[in-house]
Amino acid sequence: MTTTTVHLLRHGEVHNPGGVLYGRLDGFRLSERGQAMARRVADHLGGSGPAGAPRHDVVHVVASPLLRAQETAAPIAAAFDVAVATDERLLEAENRFEGLTFGVGDGSLRRPSHWPLLWNPFRPSWGEPYRRQVSRMLEGIAAARDAARGHEAVVVSHQLPIWVTRQALEGRRLWHDPRRRECTVASLTSLHWEDDRFAGVTYSEPCADLLPDAPIVPGA
Repeated sequence: MTTTTVHLLRHGEVHNPGGVLYGRLDGFRLSERGQAMARRVADHLGGSGPAGAPRHDVVHVVASPLLRAQETAAPIAAAFDVAVATDERLLEAENRFEGLTFGVGDGSLRRPSHWPLLWNPFRPSWGEPYRRQVSRMLEGIAAARDAARGHEAVVVSHQLPIWVTRQALEGRRLWHDPRRRECTVASLTSLHWEDDRFAGVTYSEPCADLLPDAPIVPGA
């Protein structure tokens, strides 16, 4: 039996002092904490197990072309001595609110001109349809799986495309409450195959203690 794993990695924390919805805007780099997250994931994947053998067998690293994804991928690729491939199918979802603050207070929701964009949360009406996101992500994942067959691949992408792809693979509806997404920054949504049979999903947060709202552990 050939086992193949494709890790969907959400990029690390982004430097975004203006609090805008950056979407596909390029130039948004990782914050200092985001860079630490990328290094942590590289250590997590590239470290040795109890017997000294490598914990993971990554042979392929591919990322969205956006800067924050490329910066997240770089230390992981370096840890396994591979190049970072780029795949536009892994891009963030299109969003009509890109570049704006988005909130109930003084954000975009307050403007009546934006209300028509919010009429259908099931599609969604304000951006790229969920099904289109899943379709392109599955194509990118299939390419990464082929490149790493019998080993592991790391695919660096963005929260919403990762989440709706997981929903689709687990047979769940694609529309959802964004507050309930299980996909924190620098988290791993790992997809597993046994030969050509999809065997399931596991989820982990190697950077849980680096998250802004992580609990402070005395003495840690």
